Amino acid sequence: MSALPNPLPYKTVCFSETVITELMIPSYSNFGGKIHGGILLSLMDKVAYVCAAKHAGNYCVTASIDTVDFLQPVEVGELVSLMASVNYVGNTSLVVGIRVISENIKTNIVNHTNTSYFTMVAKDENNKPVQVPGLILENRVQVRRFIEARRRKEIKQNYKQEVDEITMPDDYLLCEQLLTGERCLIAQ
Repeated sequence: MSALPNPLPYKTVCFSETVITELMIPSYSNFGGKIHGGILLSLMDKVAYVCAAKHAGNYCVTASIDTVDFLQPVEVGELVSLMASVNYVGNTSLVVGIRVISENIKTNIVNHTNTSYFTMVAKDENNKPVQVPGLILENRVQVRRFIEARRRKEIKQNYKQEVDEITMPDDYLLCEQLLTGERCLIAQ
């Protein structure tokens, strides 16, 4: 009996697309009656993991999160749906795009509340990074998302380099000049 060939080293985007829907309950709310941002972040991390692990066929960890903007508040009693898809793959990492919507089941009003991108890294049984399957792009939207994710990755690398170069000037007078017009005072 001959062994089966290795599985195709590429998977389609739709293979790992994931949707999680959850009812927002009172214990998720803050003092203002809105859902805590941390609750939404936790749900986003969960859907990113499911999507990434399904594509990778391995355990995945969150390496970074690109901007999380809270566009609309989420109310107690609303349904929140998190839609995730793999937008980009590298060697051991993948970028999962997440769109979050809230739905008021009484009024049927749907709000787009968040979009974010989670970079996940696949790990093997020894907690070492492992190669992920490539990505089969089947339509223009998937091609656009892949290209945009690659561009965000480049921008992020440039940003990290610039942040690493930030230093405080040695000249105290220059510090005072840099802070002119800012809402701070330097104690004398």
